[in-house]
Amino acid sequence: MSVTMRIIQQYDITREELFLELEKKFAELEKDREDYPNGTRMKPIAALDPTNTLIWQCEFPDLAAAQAALDLFATDDAHEELAAKQHPLFEKVRIEFYENLA
Repeated sequence: MSVTMRIIQQYDITREELFLELEKKFAELEKDREDYPNGTRMKPIAALDPTNTLIWQCEFPDLAAAQAALDLFATDDAHEELAAKQHPLFEKVRIEFYENLA
């Protein structure tokens, strides 16, 4: 059973430019590193979440692989360096997992 993991980050709208600049650096990190999952980034236009939300999602073969990605993010120095700059901009963060049915 494959799963989709979503990381939903609501950020301080007054610092959106900085937040999105840092997010571009995360995207570059994913692109440059073979050990990183390549997720899709989305920003709501009309949704339950407010427009100052960034959604990163990626499909994984199973829940264990999704957890391994979270573990990589938490232990990788390059990721942690960027995260330390971005975390003060967060208002809310949640992680969701979805079973892919087809």
